[in-house]
Formats: sequence, structure tokens, C-alpha cells
Amino acid sequence: MEQINFTWESRRRLFTVSELTARIRELVAGEFHDLWVAGEISGVRQVSSGHVYFTLKDEQSQVRCVCFRATARLLRFKPQDGVAVLARGRIDVYEQRGEYQLLVETLEPRGYGALQLAFDQLKNKLASEGLFDPARKRPLPRLPLRIGIVTSPDGAAVRDLIEILSRRFPGVHIRLYPALVQGPGSVEAVVAGIRHFARSRWPQVVIVGRGGGSLEDLWTFNEEALARAIAACPVPVVSAVGHETDFTITDFVADVRAPTPSAAAEMVIPVRQQILDQIEAGRDRMGRVVRVRLAESRTALHRQGIDRARGLLRHRIGRSQQRMDEIDFHLRDLLRAKLAGRRSRWLAAQARLRELDLRLRLARARGRLERAWAGIRQQGELFRSRPRRRLEALAARLTALSPVAILERGYAIVETAEGGIVKEARQAQVGSRVGVRLWRGLLSAEVKESTPDPTASFVRGSAEP
Repeated sequence: MEQINFTWESRRRLFTVSELTARIRELVAGEFHDLWVAGEISGVRQVSSGHVYFTLKDEQSQVRCVCFRATARLLRFKPQDGVAVLARGRIDVYEQRGEYQLLVETLEPRGYGALQLAFDQLKNKLASEGLFDPARKRPLPRLPLRIGIVTSPDGAAVRDLIEILSRRFPGVHIRLYPALVQGPGSVEAVVAGIRHFARSRWPQVVIVGRGGGSLEDLWTFNEEALARAIAACPVPVVSAVGHETDFTITDFVADVRAPTPSAAAEMVIPVRQQILDQIEAGRDRMGRVVRVRLAESRTALHRQGIDRARGLLRHRIGRSQQRMDEIDFHLRDLLRAKLAGRRSRWLAAQARLRELDLRLRLARARGRLERAWAGIRQQGELFRSRPRRRLEALAARLTALSPVAILERGYAIVETAEGGIVKEARQAQVGSRVGVRLWRGLLSAEVKESTPDPTASFVRGSAEP
């Protein structure tokens, strides 16, 4: 039995988890080293390391994907949720979790060009930051004498630029910064040219451009680094890329967009002869203005003598009128003073007559009489009120001393049959009739018992003999 077990265990092939995962990784990597996968992006997550993680899914399945930083920087567009793409890469196994994943090396949108999607993404980003705002764009100088050009020294664009600039205004200063405008390193070269002119501050305007081409050929001018370099340039920048139908990011960021390099040269500097013609026309206008001004001055000088005489006459007449006004004001003041004195005397006389007026005297006498009569009435009232108050006081005292008031407090008056007041018990014999006067009403009673001793207790009710 032990021999059998030994034989069976010797036939088993044991793997650790790491060995199994490594073996599966080798098999998968050898089989799926270069493939294209179609799906929809979901759950995009870009971490601080620069790696991009997302998931490709269809109606039934999904696969995890990772795009490392070095590859993510070269993608033509940034992965977004919900975008259908074609992903090229290889299958790898993430050993820590035992999961397989797709290492993405190329990413293209399905039904939408990768370059166009990258163009729209960058355009929206820079627009949201205000780099396309018309308010920040600067006008071109009217007559720049120093022009900087950033382009390829071998292209037809630079020849057209220099030829047109020299023909329109001979003697203009032009400096060319040679730069690649297509392929690897072109973005860095164009950015270096713009920054060179920005640091030197030599040019009054900078032209950046190249001739026409496909979207891929013009892609250097759709890079974010170049757009930000143009926005940071301290002098106006003209974008002259491709043909009139070609639009790049630099066209939106630059201060002025020229449809072609030749058009940029025509926009930057005017024709010299036009400037000379404008100067000659200005000289003619200035001569006409000077002649008109001289004629006006001559006429004014001629009129000055007449105007001076008129001024002297008006001055003398004005002085005379001023003197007459002063005399008139003096007479008016004297008249007002006299009228005021006479009015004052008239008012004083009127006041004296008013003092002598009989009606006033009668009125004052009537007032004194009324005041005296009021005093008499007041004294009469006092005389009448004093006896009344005294009588009321006596009545109050009489009321307080009245037997009726005593009866009101519960006492009674006992009378004999003859009408005498009974003050002592011996005045009423036993068996005699007496009358009892109350506060209200009379009582008739018969004496049942008589107690002459005043110390005897009062007996309530009928007494027994």
C-alpha cells in the first residue's frame, strides 16, 4: 500500500501559486503578444505616476487595461469613458492578483479620427482657460520694421514670406529662426524659436507658419506646448499655417490668423509706395490747411482794427452807462430813506391817535369793570359757601349725636305707657306695659322681671318667676 502511494505522488506535478501564475503568463504572452481589441472605454483612472487604467467592455465581457506613462504621453488623444476604440497591445498577467490585463500600446477611436479627437480635446481645454479670448489678442503694429519668422529654412513658405516682405517694403529687417515644422523634434524646435524672440524682444511681430499638408503633417501646430508658448510671447504673433481651409490650434491662440504664409506677409506690413502716397497726400492736406489758416488770420487781423475801435467805443459807452446807473441807485436810496422817515412819523402819529381814541378807553374801562365784577362774584361765592360748609359740618355732628344713629347700631329706647323714657329698672314695674323704639319700628312689651342690680347678668328670653 505504501508503495502504491509513493508511485502516485511521484506522478503528481505540484505548482506553487507563483509558479502557476508565471507559467500562465508565459503561455499567454507567447500566444497574445500583438493583437487588436475592440471595445468601449469605461472607468478611466489616471494616477499620479502617469499610468492610465481603464476597462474595455462590450455587451457581454470586459477586460482590464493599463497604459504606462511612457506610452500614455504618445497617445494622440486622452482616453474618455464611453468612447469606442481599437486598442493594440499584448496580454499580460498581473501576478499579485492573478488577473490578466491588456498592456495598451496604441489607442484609436472607432468611427472618429484620433487626431481629430485630440484636436477637439485640446481646443476645448485651451478655450476653457481663456487662451482664445479676443480680449487678450493684441493688434499688429502699423509699420513694423523688425520682423521675426519661425519656420523651416528649406520650405517654400519662407521664400514667399521674405520675397513679399522685401517687395512690399524694401529695407525691412527680417530675422529667421530655422526650425523643423514636421516630424519628431519639430514641436520643441518651433517652441524654442518663439521663446528666442520672446527673450530678445528684438522683433515687433513674429510670424509662425509653414506650407500646406495633411492633418498629420500640420500636427506640430496642434500641440499644447506650442500653443502656450505663443500665448506667453510678449509681442504679437501671426499664425500662417497651411492653406486657407486648414485650421490649427495656433490659429486660435495667435493674435492674428493668416490663411497662408503669403497672406501673413501682406497683413504684417503695407506696401512702401502706399505709405509714401499717404505721406504725400498728408503733405498736400497740411499745405491746404496752412493756406486756409493764413487766410483766416489775415482776415482776422484786418477785422482787428475795426473791432478795436468798436471795443473802445463800447467801453466808453459802458462807463457812461455805469455812471448813470450809480446816480440812479443813489437817487433811489435817497428816495427810499425819505419815504421810510415819513412812514415812521406817520406810524407814530397813528399810534398817538390810537391812544386818544374813546373806543379804546371804553374798552379798557369795560375790561376793568368785568374784572371787578368777576372778583365780586368770586367773593360772593366764598360768602355763600362758608355758611353752607359750616351747616354741613354741624349737620354731620348732629347726625353723629342723634339717637337714631345709636339705634342704627342695634340699640333701643324703652318708654313707659305714659311716654317717659325708662332709664332704670325700677321705673318699670313688673306686669306693666312698655314700648320699645327700634331704629325702624316700635315694639310693645310687658315687663316680666325687673333686676335693679346693675351687676346681674343679662337674661335672654323669658324669665321664670
